Parts: sequence; structure tokens; C-alpha cells
Amino acid sequence: MRFRSIVSAAALIVLPALALSRPASAVPMDTVVLQGLDKITARVSTIKVPVGQTVNFGALQITARACDKHPPEEAPEAAAFLEVVEVEPDEKPVLRFSGWMFASSPALSALEPPVYDLVVLDCVN
Repeated sequence: MRFRSIVSAAALIVLPALALSRPASAVPMDTVVLQGLDKITARVSTIKVPVGQTVNFGALQITARACDKHPPEEAPEAAAFLEVVEVEPDEKPVLRFSGWMFASSPALSALEPPVYDLVVLDCVN
């Protein structure tokens, strides 16, 4: 019986604190800012891709589907949903990546084909 009252008291303290510390939702942004590396030429480029549009980087066609950024009161984070297709001459296009990339964890879901490397830097309006 005593254990039950301790658990109930702890729940009364912890649950309201969790409700108050609930993270704010991500803010949708208009443009993804990427850093692209051409491993053959060692050229590093900053690439801006508006959401809903496609931009070329070498043989890659990069399409941004969404870009979200945490509000200022949270830990910095930007995440983008990207589709990356590699188009080589005389070959069928190959989907190289489709998914979320995170600025804070580039290795989590990075695009690393033999020639190109892409990472998300930020989401901006």
C-alpha cells in the first residue's frame, strides 16, 4: 500500500513537468541548404534547393520535399526530406537516396555514392 502511494505521489510530480517540457513542433521552411562535395574535383559547393523543386549538382538531381527546423527555444536541428537521382549519360536514372537527412547527424542518413557527398546544413525561408 505504501509503495502505491509513493508511485502516485511521484506521478503527480513528474507528469505535470513532462507536460510543461513538451517540445515545440518543428517549423516548416522554404529552402534546404546543402553542402555538396564532388570527390573527383574536390569541389565543395553550397546548394540551395527550394522545397518542391529540383536542382542539379553534377550528375545528381536533388529534389527537396520538406524542410523543418526546430524553433529557437529548442536545441538546433534542421531536417530535410530529399530525393536524389543520379543521371549518367546513356544510362537509366538511378534513385540514390530518398528520406530524411539531419543537419546534426550527417552520418545518420548521408548520401555517399562514389563521386558525390551531400549533407544538410540548414533550412531557411
